Amino acid sequence: LVVFRLIETIVRLSPYGVFALTAWMVGTQGLEILLALFKLVSVVVGALFTQYLLFGLMIMIFGRLSPMPFYKKMLEPQLLAFSTSSSKATLSTAMRVVSERIGVSKSSTAFVLPLGASINMDGTAIYLGITALFFSQAYGIPLDTHHYFILILTATLGSIGAAGIPSGSLFMMGMVFTSVGLPLEGIALIAGVDRILDMMRTTVNITGDSVITLLVDKSEGTFDQWKYHDMKL
Repeated sequence: LVVFRLIETIVRLSPYGVFALTAWMVGTQGLEILLALFKLVSVVVGALFTQYLLFGLMIMIFGRLSPMPFYKKMLEPQLLAFSTSSSKATLSTAMRVVSERIGVSKSSTAFVLPLGASINMDGTAIYLGITALFFSQAYGIPLDTHHYFILILTATLGSIGAAGIPSGSLFMMGMVFTSVGLPLEGIALIAGVDRILDMMRTTVNITGDSVITLLVDKSEGTFDQWKYHDMKL
């Protein structure tokens, strides 16, 4: 009970802490830091949208299917993922849609999709990598070739280890920053806009999990293409 009360107090006070840290950053570095933050948000949104389109390309190349039925039928779990910012909260809805409307077998849905929701977080990996590069440039810390390899490794591991809860990637961001020698103070600035980006990351994550489940099921020969193309479902 004491631990829950402590966590509740921290959550309640965190917006004030983020505001204070953001005000300190603006006061010490000027309003230019807000412009740089806007550029970061734009790059992250662009990268996530590109990954979202690549999922459709994967369905076309590896599944030899039109991606349009998939995108239309996945709208419900995508909206839920966007509003909750939680892969775990969206999982049950995604499993129902993937099985009943998209045509994936129940065995593949029950195994691949929960596994993907735990370890396959494309959006989170993209986000961690971009933020690390952003702060390396903001603080004037050069990254060599081996730093990029470390960044790729830690961002991937961090996305796997990130909890499927709102802003879960912030806890992994410290590991990624430390691995390439970046100061942790930058996380405070990111926290101010993390919620908005988290909504988009979660949407990409759950979409990627569903795409992989579809492709795995089709490779096993248990995919129902009639159900996939039936837009009445």
